[in-house]
Amino acid sequence: MSCIRPTPDDPAFRSTEMLYIDPQTCIDCGACMEACPVDAIHPEDELPDDQLRYREINADYFRRTPLDAGTPPAPQPPVKVPKPDSPLRVAVVGSGPAGVYAAAELMARMPSGGIDIEMFDRLPTPWGLVRAGVAPDHLGTKAITEAFRRIAAKPGFRFHLNVEIGRDLTHDELLAHHHAVIYAVGALEDRKLDIPGADLPGSVAATEFVAWYNGHPDYANRAFDLTGERAVIVGNGNVALDVARLLVSDPDDLVRSDMAEHALEALRQSNIREVVVLGRRGVAQAAYTTPELLALGRIPGVDVVVDPRELDLGGVAGEDRSFSTDLKTRVAVEYSDSTTTPGNKRIVLRYLASPVRLRGADRVEGVEIVRNELVRTERGTLEARPTGTTEILDAGLVLRSIGYRGTAVPGVPFDADAGRIPNIDGRVLDPDTSAALAGVYTTGWVKRGPSGVIGTNKRCAQNTVAALIDDLLADRLPQPKSGRDRDALFALVVERRPEVVDRKGWLAIDAAERKGGRDRGRPRVKITDTAEMVEIAGAAMHPAG
Repeated sequence: MSCIRPTPDDPAFRSTEMLYIDPQTCIDCGACMEACPVDAIHPEDELPDDQLRYREINADYFRRTPLDAGTPPAPQPPVKVPKPDSPLRVAVVGSGPAGVYAAAELMARMPSGGIDIEMFDRLPTPWGLVRAGVAPDHLGTKAITEAFRRIAAKPGFRFHLNVEIGRDLTHDELLAHHHAVIYAVGALEDRKLDIPGADLPGSVAATEFVAWYNGHPDYANRAFDLTGERAVIVGNGNVALDVARLLVSDPDDLVRSDMAEHALEALRQSNIREVVVLGRRGVAQAAYTTPELLALGRIPGVDVVVDPRELDLGGVAGEDRSFSTDLKTRVAVEYSDSTTTPGNKRIVLRYLASPVRLRGADRVEGVEIVRNELVRTERGTLEARPTGTTEILDAGLVLRSIGYRGTAVPGVPFDADAGRIPNIDGRVLDPDTSAALAGVYTTGWVKRGPSGVIGTNKRCAQNTVAALIDDLLADRLPQPKSGRDRDALFALVVERRPEVVDRKGWLAIDAAERKGGRDRGRPRVKITDTAEMVEIAGAAMHPAG
């Protein structure tokens, strides 16, 4: 939409935390409301009460970032692809947003009937982090799956769920059956804390905790010690704020979410009353986005506490800061000025603080933290350096949320230091020659690192698919080996993984979860046992008789 900024062609688009609508340019056509897959756009006089602040934020953005004069240049239409003699065959490994957006872009670029897409995922359920990573109470964000469902229903698209590449099928076997393979496997491995005591029981990855409360089958049987009154989260990105919010929210309010039943029951028994979120740098460098920060202030019965002495901007002048940085700082200052209510639970946002040791004999009993200061380096960047002033926080649970990295797929090049698949514009590179491997591509976090939000993956996928289409038109894609057609691939998958789940099987799992939700007054009740999911899917895929 010509009134929305930043535009996809603006360099700021990939790093922006929100999009903004210019009221001077908007013609009230409503097209953006129809196009938004998560119902995040409202007329200003119909904003929900808890989002009224965004009217002010939107106006402030255009006061600070005026539109360029004139009409924005029209986007260049993508090159038309002539219909091939036989369909272009592409395998997509990973069914999260990055993979689905890549499939959607391929189907949009190729003529009708000119593309066959085989999508693989090691779980019996699709949608990746939208299902297993997005906070369960963010139902608006999860609504993107309705758009994904429509994409998966298009002709030429086929699911192979509960199939792991590198275990059930090899990378070379995928290449033998396709013109191209796109890896969209995400970045799900957490970065470790390199401090004494980091391996004590009670010190866990936030990714595991998130997977547990979201009903990921690999983590459904995990147990977390919620008997203490304080938890500490190391790192202050959006995942950290999600975890903090859910730890102190009333479980009765979470019943309206799709949180796993076992997590709801555990939170009902939780003794945690305070969550401390540690950020090693200042408020201006905090990794969370403003919407997540604002959401903390809307939790009933919970105070957000910020010590004004920790709001050190490190000498960053206001004119040097971005709009989003100024906004995050302003909201943190508001929290520091607010009063607390006796008896409320608390989320304490700490800045310029790093853990140096986890204390305890047999399990975590506390965290020793050091006070940092911001120092400008010779390169002009701000760096957090310890001052030597330390303190100890008693805590029985420490969750690390300090970044994520990808994991290698057997047979696919991988940069272990960066935690990514080496690539240029999505073309996977041979580690020995640095040349692009014919027919091998990547998109999403495993391509660019864990940055951006769900929508960022759409632009990322467009970039990768543009490279693939360029290679197709230049006749640089390898041909599938003789006899390796779609039927042969299906036969191979069934031979290697008889428990494969197709779209019909997934829809049966989805229907069973939704029915379980209706019976309990919830959006869905997630099935967390893989064998049960496979049984439900199998009954739909292979009905008796």
